[in-house]
Amino acid sequence: MIEKDFSLHSYFKNMPGIGSELTRTLKKNVEEIKEQEDLIALEFERVKQNGKATEAMNEKGEWTAWQRLEYLVDPGTWCPLHTIYDPLENEEGNTGVIDGIGRIDGKWAVIIASNNKVMAGAWLSGQADNVLRVTDMAKLLHLPLVWVLNCSGAKLMEQERLYANRRGSGTPFFRHAELQKLGIPIIVGIYGTNPAGGGYHAISPTILIGHKKCNMAVGGAGIVSGMAPKGYIDEEVAEALIDATKKFKTTPPGRVEIHHNGTGFIREVCDTEEEVLDEIKRYLGTLPSYDAEFFRVGEPTEPKYPDSDLYSLIPLNQKRIYSMSEVLARLFDGSEHMEFRPEYGPEIYCGLAKIDGYLCGFVANNQGGLGTGYPHYAEYDGIGGKLYREGLIKMNEFVTLCGRDRIPMIWVQDTTGIDVGDTAEQAEMLGLGMSLIYSIEQSETPMMTIVLRKGTAAAHYVLGGPQANNNNVFTLGTAATEIYVMHGETAAAASYARRLLKDREDGKPLDGTIGKMNEIIHQYNEKSRPAYCAKKGFVDEIVALPELRNYCRAFVGAYYQNPRSICAVHQMLTPRLIKG
Repeated sequence: MIEKDFSLHSYFKNMPGIGSELTRTLKKNVEEIKEQEDLIALEFERVKQNGKATEAMNEKGEWTAWQRLEYLVDPGTWCPLHTIYDPLENEEGNTGVIDGIGRIDGKWAVIIASNNKVMAGAWLSGQADNVLRVTDMAKLLHLPLVWVLNCSGAKLMEQERLYANRRGSGTPFFRHAELQKLGIPIIVGIYGTNPAGGGYHAISPTILIGHKKCNMAVGGAGIVSGMAPKGYIDEEVAEALIDATKKFKTTPPGRVEIHHNGTGFIREVCDTEEEVLDEIKRYLGTLPSYDAEFFRVGEPTEPKYPDSDLYSLIPLNQKRIYSMSEVLARLFDGSEHMEFRPEYGPEIYCGLAKIDGYLCGFVANNQGGLGTGYPHYAEYDGIGGKLYREGLIKMNEFVTLCGRDRIPMIWVQDTTGIDVGDTAEQAEMLGLGMSLIYSIEQSETPMMTIVLRKGTAAAHYVLGGPQANNNNVFTLGTAATEIYVMHGETAAAASYARRLLKDREDGKPLDGTIGKMNEIIHQYNEKSRPAYCAKKGFVDEIVALPELRNYCRAFVGAYYQNPRSICAVHQMLTPRLIKG
């Protein structure tokens, strides 16, 4: 008789517990955070409702991108990203694509869809960078990329904002080629008209599935009909354009007859919206992936404590402290963990936990007082959220071990920065911060980041921030998130302290300089809010607190679906170094 169990089960079957029952509900804090989440939800709804009415499109036999994704993605697995990303402040209020991670017939995939409600899915400013963020995710997680395409080409009136540059509209096609070189397939379902850049979106994937009314071409009807102008438009040219447009509207370039029956580029042709998506599902089923049991170290288990507790645990007031271990207890399977070097570098939590039965490394900023005599190199007492010598050394060790053991990592940020001053410089803060960046880069470990509240100064990027784009798969924010190079008051002091001194020495009134300082504080406040962070790309999505674990599950499950390299569980060092 076979006795079934998981590898190294003596380490992972009954891990030490973390957290405790919530003692009281902080009603005001709950209300304040939910109020902020409601504001973000309104932003999401604005993007969804923008453009043509869903009913009008459905009456013409066309689904919206949102409806296509709802049919394609397994219920309960969709983790949207970049919903309100709009770095160049387009009049449309988005970049023209919808993307995220989800499961398709049981397999995780990175998914991106043209927003056909707006200008028939046109390229908008910022879209190229959005697409590159998405292809980065597929590359880092070694996941298939699925396109639900309906792209009418570039918004030609704004070509200078989207066409050229190193991360311009041509770059994603080279990235598609790179993904395929790395063995990562791209599957596209093609709807509607896709000329020029839309045509390259259509042709650059690996498998092309077309709706019977779709087309893809180097140039669309408007381009083809206008290819021999006089250099200006007069009535004669206008009439010729009208005649040519009538012809090409009836028989547009690159129809199914050309690219299925002729070139053979389109592999399958489908009669209905659903059939295109069903074919995507079928091709996903042909791709390699590991059964979940291969990498799991335990049975999937929900945390002992409800995720609704997070509304009371995480103060919206940035100056209030809280217990990071209680937050983590609402994320970890069974509220269990194995902490790495708890007695060393107390400002930082490092440890192993299970997410959906898979092993994952966590790093987080502990909050509150750290006790008298810490940091050891200074005469002042440290406080959680700030990075000191021991914490940086501990993170370097933990990241290196996770890279060695091929364990994915999740960072939970709430940081006010790295210790500063001559004493801190003598303690090698600058060098140890750069050492952590090096450790992250050399680990080749996919990482996810949650900016729970504050992401500040260099600490934001050394703590697995989005700047670590060779490892950072995506970064989430919450309704409590603030990201800035320094706090507004500190920025005002840094900018105007010398001016204040000069005003005093010159006998001038301080009111003018004080006014400018308060203006900076106001600007920092406005430009560090959650919605602003998402629109400008500081984070990839603002997520409601109860959804954080869902994103953790998606990230970890996606990582273990088909990893590029493996360390057998029984050959890992990290759990052994923790246990001793």
